[in-house]
Amino acid sequence: MIRRTKHIVIGMVLMFGAAGCGVEPGQPGHVASDTRGPAAAGESQGTALSSGDRIVKTDAEWRATLTPKQYLVLREQGTEPARTGEYEHMKEPGTYVCAGCGQALFSSDAKYDSGSGWPSFWEPIDEGHVETETDRGHGMVRTEVHCSRCAGHLGHIFEDGPRPTGLRYCINSVSLKHVPEGEGDAEE
Repeated sequence: MIRRTKHIVIGMVLMFGAAGCGVEPGQPGHVASDTRGPAAAGESQGTALSSGDRIVKTDAEWRATLTPKQYLVLREQGTEPARTGEYEHMKEPGTYVCAGCGQALFSSDAKYDSGSGWPSFWEPIDEGHVETETDRGHGMVRTEVHCSRCAGHLGHIFEDGPRPTGLRYCINSVSLKHVPEGEGDAEE
């Protein structure tokens, strides 16, 4: 009986620990793969750069543009370790843009401390700037969120956030760049 209880407790710890936002790279259950097809994986040719267009780059172009950590998260759907992100506790007013393409994603006005270990927002700046899809990885069913312009993986959405939306956009810091209020780098 004790052995069975021990296994149940260990299973629950593993399940709920991984459900926070994602499984950390290098940990059991981490899968660095992109299931959104060849364009998202960087296998298509050419680059669309005009504002509002989808940005499509080759794998080599993404690797040349992004840091290794950004590449792991944005292009391979990795997750940065909890409580290590640059923006988890940032309170400075401004706009959080996609680190891959500069599209405005979240306002500091919608940011809150969820205690999850990752920056959390209750809504995006514009619903059209993010896209979602069902993520069935790691033995869970979650809603993945990615940038609508470059298809970069940002994190996941959970239904345990504050009012008015009740949503928690749990986002990897490495997927974002903070543009302080008053600076004009955020592409709306």
